[in-house]
Amino acid sequence: MDRSADGGSESPHQSPDEPVSCLSVMINNNVHGPQDSVSMDQKPDERVQSHRCELLDLPWEDVLVSHVFCHLPLRLLVSLQRVSKSFRSLIQVYLDNCRTFDPAQTGPHIPREAFCSILRHNQVLQHLSVTNCSDWITDTDLLPVIGQNQQLQHVDLRGCAQLSRRALVAVSLSCPRLQHLSLAHCEWVDSLALRSLADHCPMLRSLDLTACRQLKDPAVCYLAGKCPELRALSVAVNANITDTAVEEVAKKCREMERLDLTGCLRVRNEAIRTLAEYCPKLQSLKVNHCHNVTESSLGVLRRRNVEIDVEPPLQRALVLLQDVVGFAPFINLQI
Repeated sequence: MDRSADGGSESPHQSPDEPVSCLSVMINNNVHGPQDSVSMDQKPDERVQSHRCELLDLPWEDVLVSHVFCHLPLRLLVSLQRVSKSFRSLIQVYLDNCRTFDPAQTGPHIPREAFCSILRHNQVLQHLSVTNCSDWITDTDLLPVIGQNQQLQHVDLRGCAQLSRRALVAVSLSCPRLQHLSLAHCEWVDSLALRSLADHCPMLRSLDLTACRQLKDPAVCYLAGKCPELRALSVAVNANITDTAVEEVAKKCREMERLDLTGCLRVRNEAIRTLAEYCPKLQSLKVNHCHNVTESSLGVLRRRNVEIDVEPPLQRALVLLQDVVGFAPFINLQI
């Protein structure tokens, strides 16, 4: 298409079949106004006045918000607010109806002002990830968003070190439908906040407590008793966790599929055997750096095809031998 005839400029980074290019054409129509596309070579009695459809002529919520803007990067949509007052109103409608906010849409970093502006009026969020805000986000920034979005099902607060236990309590009280929560490397998570989560979010399916080092066995046991539908749990990198917590999780959370005990130095074979007995749906177990867990307990799970992140002793020996001498001898492992 010859864009010069329309008075528009062609972007060197967009191909004609990209949605953004089509959007650019429609934006130009809104900025410069519709033009008559009838050829002047036609006879007078054959001329038919026709006008291009402008972007803003389409139904906003039923078409643009639901079927067009959902395929465009949020960064682009936010920048469109500068086109005109009508565009600013349209983008605000989209932001108010957006159900997902995550780094895949906004990029690796987002300023505080943009975060607050984008989510200021949204009350229908279901997925919220603020990992790209971890450098600056505080309770003051997050709590208003949590408080007005009671339909949240997925919340990711990984690495948000400047939050406090108030953030987790707010999530517990405001999000009764919560199913997936990541608190990895949030060392401010304590036992009282975790108990609040267990009391108010019985639909919880997955929980990441990696490196939440304040937590001890009693808090994890309480969680297991209140959230029997848990299917994925990580208590990795926490030397406070012992067999007591793992066995309680095994007995109370029979639907468990993925369990991460990486670096839980006090977990032993007895807990792994209990896990094998009570969790028939277990698919993945991580016990790397659990020095008291050996093949005598892991072998049962291996025979059930459970994915385990440490290799069997013989396999480890062969790998070590290959590293030392440059090759591994042929050994029939079925003997």
